Amino acid sequence: MTDHKAPDYELDQTLALERSDQYKVLFEETRMQIVDLLLERAATIKELAETLDKPKGTIGHHVSALVEAGLIRVVRTKMVRAIEAKYYGRTARTYVIGDKPVAGVDLAPDHFLQSAANEFARVEDPSVGTLSTLRYARIPDDRADEWSTRLADLAEEFTTEKRSGETTFGLLLAMYPTDRPHLPDREDDE
Repeated sequence: MTDHKAPDYELDQTLALERSDQYKVLFEETRMQIVDLLLERAATIKELAETLDKPKGTIGHHVSALVEAGLIRVVRTKMVRAIEAKYYGRTARTYVIGDKPVAGVDLAPDHFLQSAANEFARVEDPSVGTLSTLRYARIPDDRADEWSTRLADLAEEFTTEKRSGETTFGLLLAMYPTDRPHLPDREDDE
């Protein structure tokens, strides 16, 4: 079993998605699977097609769209029987979704939550590496910023974990303000 650094090519830490074509290209299920696979290592269209069990032509179409949007690129080539094999990789480890609306893009706020919920519902053995919890805490804004940073660091650590094993795990982190009521602060020790 191969155990390799994730991924096996150089890439930027982040890419801020600022163009509507980047959103439109990325948020299609097959393309999201492709960019997720490329966090493991660089891959050819043939390898991606075999892994996703889709025709090479279909994967080639999706790869071309991702390249054109600047989300993936050729990271190396190799001659295989007089044919140049292109290995594709991401342009950045993390694609950052801006907080400003992008013209022509209707990305629902719960897109990632819905996607994760659907995958979570299909878990066959919840005793293996599965955790689900929802917590609430009334904290100051500056502490919320600290928590957000810590959670982002944890997500980064998760995606840089060495690749091995037979199961791909998902990690969903969300921190958000709510309109839940809270008890008033006590004046003093009553």
